[in-house]
Amino acid sequence: MKWDDNIIESLAWGKAITRKEEKERVAGRIAAMVKQGDVLGVGSGSTCYMALLAIAARIRDEGLHIKAVTTSLEITMACVRLGIPLANFEEYRPSWTFDGADEIDPDLSLIKGRGGAMFREKLLINSSPKAYIIADSSKMVARLGTKFPVPVEVFPQALTYVGHALRELSPAEINLRMAEKKDGPVITENGNLILDVWFDAIPSGTEKAIKSITGVIESGLFIGYPVEIVDVG
Repeated sequence: MKWDDNIIESLAWGKAITRKEEKERVAGRIAAMVKQGDVLGVGSGSTCYMALLAIAARIRDEGLHIKAVTTSLEITMACVRLGIPLANFEEYRPSWTFDGADEIDPDLSLIKGRGGAMFREKLLINSSPKAYIIADSSKMVARLGTKFPVPVEVFPQALTYVGHALRELSPAEINLRMAEKKDGPVITENGNLILDVWFDAIPSGTEKAIKSITGVIESGLFIGYPVEIVDVG
């Protein structure tokens, strides 16, 4: 039995969507790739949300049967609202995953995690036979760290130690990410904190160096992952 009055049904995307026309074109390309019976790994962010809108239209118009494994509560609620069936990661491996990015360099290395879901995003990308990064033109950079810091998800009790250890990597700046519309810091999907770390340069070993620090759950660096970029074309 479904709820008669479901608050999720009234939800919309929480922020204004920038470069909406570009994202709609990318979303359409991703939606066209979906096949009957696919289990989709779905990342976070507005471009992924736009792709879900296009996929939901195919479900309605074509009777497409798929499932979605999601990376965030926000995307989970979007799937519920759009009528996209959910699957749990413990039972289903994604057929393929699509996700967004904050920055993409010429080597297809990424910074992700502005939405705070980099741990689950990395889990799905690593678990999928194929991973597509959907991006508008603003995401392309000559050097990682140009526009965004590297997010580092930290176990709360390890915050001071992790901050101390990160300084050994010579960052330009480290900030605890603070929440908007609530007091205190941002809390991730896993109940952890986020340090935003700015670097003047990000050598190829930086991802492993950050992950090796006790108390770091994951970082938003995706260096050398076998991803394919789907852009506006």
